[in-house]
Amino acid sequence: MTSLAYAAHRDPALAIQGVLDHPGAEYIAGGTDMLQLLEERVRAPAVLIDVNGALPADIAETLDGVRIGAGARLSDVADDPLVQERFPVLAQALRESASGQVRNMASLGGNLLQRTRCLYFRDVTTPCNKRVPGSGCSAHHGRNRINAVLGGGLHCFAAYPGDLAVALVALDAEVMVRGAGGERTIRVEDLHRLPGETPHIETTLERGDLIEAVLIPREAAARRSVYLKARDRATFEWALASAAVALAVSDGRVLEARVALGGVATKPWRAAAVEAALVGRPFSAQTAREAAAHAADGAKAASENGFKIPLVRRTVERALLQAGGLA
Repeated sequence: MTSLAYAAHRDPALAIQGVLDHPGAEYIAGGTDMLQLLEERVRAPAVLIDVNGALPADIAETLDGVRIGAGARLSDVADDPLVQERFPVLAQALRESASGQVRNMASLGGNLLQRTRCLYFRDVTTPCNKRVPGSGCSAHHGRNRINAVLGGGLHCFAAYPGDLAVALVALDAEVMVRGAGGERTIRVEDLHRLPGETPHIETTLERGDLIEAVLIPREAAARRSVYLKARDRATFEWALASAAVALAVSDGRVLEARVALGGVATKPWRAAAVEAALVGRPFSAQTAREAAAHAADGAKAASENGFKIPLVRRTVERALLQAGGLA
């Protein structure tokens, strides 16, 4: 067994300094993903910094929208009346995540940073550029059914597995981050990086950065929103394709559209071409079908995951119909 040190802090500044002072230190909150990776020897931090006491867990309405503390448990956010009323896409996405036991433990901030389910990332006996930079990508010529068809490349095409981040992209949400240089906000859409030549660098966070809260703008509540997830089994399963849709419709015409995809890309994927095909048009089943046809624009299939291309188109179409009240 790999030995490691443990420290718990109630002061965010002390937690951040603890990570900055120890190159091998990492944060832990709910630990639902971290513990699996420790068991599989994918991660081997020298120090675990427990931030449960340092992170807010409240859900509060502000002048600009809604602020949710990064320490909030997924189940608490999904069950919150304010979230259910204003942002149904978020409540639906959280209820579709993992299992009830995991949702009771997993933190909002930690869930945004969960790691891929690619078979080779979690198998330390095989090459993986995300786990060991420069070692190669076993998925290109191996088992790649669950891997991405959007945003990948020569070095990596592991799919981002989460539901929460996909819904937050459709809500134009931001994360409040505290680090060595103070506080700043990052759009959730910009939080995750494309793999490029450095797939082991997964986010735009800097060393020591701690996500403290999620900020959802007030105007997002004016949109009809839906989260739809296609997967192999009904519970505790990651998406093969998912769609988070938020529409503002007036007099039958689409004024605004936000569409984000999960399960098919290397990061939560903003489907800008789908949005462009919706805005300004009368909403109808035909409009939804024609817009959804753009959901896989630019997709590139590997040997086993080509089915994801028609699947994501159908998933987006159905989510649009539900959001528009036609399903």
